[in-house]
Amino acid sequence: RLHGLKRKMEEGARAEELQVQRCRARLDRLAAASAGDDAEWEDIRLKRILVDYMLRMSYYDTATKLAETSGIQDLVDIDVFLDAKRVIDSLRNKEIAPALAWCAENKSRLKKSKSKLEFLLRLQEFVELVKAKNFLQAISYARKYLAPWGSTHMKELQRVTATLVFRSSTNCAQYKVLFEQNQWDSLVDQFKQEFYKLYGMTLEPLLNIYLQAGLTALKTPFCFEGNCPKEDPLSLDGFRKLAEPLPFSKQHHSKLVCHITKELMDTENPPLVLPNGYVYSTKVRAEPTHFCSPKS
Repeated sequence: RLHGLKRKMEEGARAEELQVQRCRARLDRLAAASAGDDAEWEDIRLKRILVDYMLRMSYYDTATKLAETSGIQDLVDIDVFLDAKRVIDSLRNKEIAPALAWCAENKSRLKKSKSKLEFLLRLQEFVELVKAKNFLQAISYARKYLAPWGSTHMKELQRVTATLVFRSSTNCAQYKVLFEQNQWDSLVDQFKQEFYKLYGMTLEPLLNIYLQAGLTALKTPFCFEGNCPKEDPLSLDGFRKLAEPLPFSKQHHSKLVCHITKELMDTENPPLVLPNGYVYSTKVRAEPTHFCSPKS
């Protein structure tokens, strides 16, 4: 027993030493922001953002390789994401035990954030017992693990325990959905959210947040019309999806850009309206001896 205690203390000491090393590396990185080498600092920052995105999208090997080649292992949380990966993989394989173990390890912090992840896992385990027609075992399971949640989640408990009557073969949509595969997908999403909250991470990847910050300056109603120019990032479906929840860019003063020269039309390069109704800059009209509108 003493040997076991000693081993646990040594493991704890190593883990603490690793965390101190990482904190020191990250503080040094923040201090380097005022040292003057902005290009190098921004390059490291971009790589950290890319590693964060890859880890969230499950590209673990690629993220690890980028971190190693860039020497930023202490600036990213690869090991934390790998721990989460084991839970995510188990849920995708319809195994709940690793997720429940994770909840037990982080019980106090999850309780502070009023997480209902453990409750949802218990509900799914109950549904799987009903699905397998282990009804007596399901009833015993409900008494032991679900009853303590009755004071806070009674409606959800009543709905799930009704599956003892409305089984997986039911045509009643309210209960049939509880037996579908997307319940496991919802558990994976719920776990990811709790995981991000627990470690103080943003729910959205940092890359998406930075891209959306830029897209707010570019999003206009014209971007979603059929003749949106290909030079506009919002002509691409991926960027359009990111920009969907964003407001349109607030433009106090309209700016006209020539379709031909791509230059701003202003007092020195005023716009000209052709008989066909299209507008081009004076520079375009001045260059050729005979100008034809490409629009007509």
